[in-house]
Amino acid sequence: MKTDNKPWFWIPLLNFASGLPYAVIISVSVIMYKNLGISNEDIGVYTSLLYLPWVIKPLWSPFIELNGTKRKWFLSMQLLISIAFLLVGFTIPTNGFFMMTLAIFWVAAFASASNDIASDGFYLLVLPENQQSFFLGIRSTFYRLSMLAGNGLIVLLAGYLEQKYGDNTKAWSYTMIGVGLLMTFITIYNFVFTPRNEINVVADNKDHHQNFGSIFTSFFKKKQIGLVLAFILVFRLGESQLLKMLSPFLLDGKEVGGMSLTTESVGIIYGTLGIFALTIGGILGGIAISKHGLTKWMLPMFLAMHLPILGFIGLAHFQPQELFHLHINLYFFEINSPLNLYTCITVILEQFGYGFGFTGFMMFLIHVAEGESKTAHYALATGFMALGMMLPGMLSGFIQQFLGYQNFFIWVFIATIPGLILSRFLIFPKDFGKKSEEV
Repeated sequence: MKTDNKPWFWIPLLNFASGLPYAVIISVSVIMYKNLGISNEDIGVYTSLLYLPWVIKPLWSPFIELNGTKRKWFLSMQLLISIAFLLVGFTIPTNGFFMMTLAIFWVAAFASASNDIASDGFYLLVLPENQQSFFLGIRSTFYRLSMLAGNGLIVLLAGYLEQKYGDNTKAWSYTMIGVGLLMTFITIYNFVFTPRNEINVVADNKDHHQNFGSIFTSFFKKKQIGLVLAFILVFRLGESQLLKMLSPFLLDGKEVGGMSLTTESVGIIYGTLGIFALTIGGILGGIAISKHGLTKWMLPMFLAMHLPILGFIGLAHFQPQELFHLHINLYFFEINSPLNLYTCITVILEQFGYGFGFTGFMMFLIHVAEGESKTAHYALATGFMALGMMLPGMLSGFIQQFLGYQNFFIWVFIATIPGLILSRFLIFPKDFGKKSEEV
């Protein structure tokens, strides 16, 4: 089957393969370590340090830009990630599992960051420019779906196994082995279905004499680069802390201000309702930009991302009680979990807003990367984004413990304001991202 000109065959799972490792390493690891007895402070510090490969990936992005094809790079990295997750699964039952699994996650994180560089470059090189804004919505949606598959379906599986075996260690060991096998299948799919018509622009334009130094230098000569980098660094200041402490908040008991949900309940909320809301939000975000351009939708999209934090402030303050009980029996797979309507609504709004709004942010990063060496420049932009996620995330556990969950979510909401203010001063083409009429 020829798929070179059929993006629907390869864009979804290629981006799923970028998001799933990120979700497992950055988010699912938080829930895993929480259920294996690690403290909020240690979770905040050590799992935030796992962002580092995404922060420093620009240091080796020119090497990927200048050597080999993007397709060979992302297939190799996806295979390495698959092996790493299998090793984590076999390591969890051992003594000293915390530091050992962190070390393996570090290897997987470097491979995942490299996979992102190659996948992003492949998307920019293979897909026609006039299709990029539309498929950006699809791309970001499947990336986010993979994260919800991690935070939802994988967590749901782990919660089910916790209930079945009464042993969290065994449950998470089996879960991580399953994740490794899933990544192996995705790698094989991408090997079969991704196009082979990639053009290595750098290799075909040797007269430009591009090298590591010139690629980095040209990035920092872009217009408004100081303001652009400040915006990228602070835009996710609130979200970076929310993501680290949201799962502990949902899992912690009422006595410490949490919602007392089970692991299964968290998986159900994110793996069903969250996936649906995020899919709709992401698709609508891509359609909106492709029809009207980024300028018209930037502020509404950013507000859609941040306003749902108010819902978590309400949850932490009012502590609503369980309103219904979900019971599902699928032969060998039985779910019996308490759910809270207000929590479900808050998550739906948060995931829809994220799917809709993050499309705008990623479109802006594509604008920042425009020009020669767009693969390396996009990696630089996303590296700064990861730095803006890592540093606040490292402090999130300590801030939450100091403020308590109620005041912590208020602080998180306040932390979103600087990014919104800076976004109003950014200058880019009015119709950037708008789909051309002839397509």
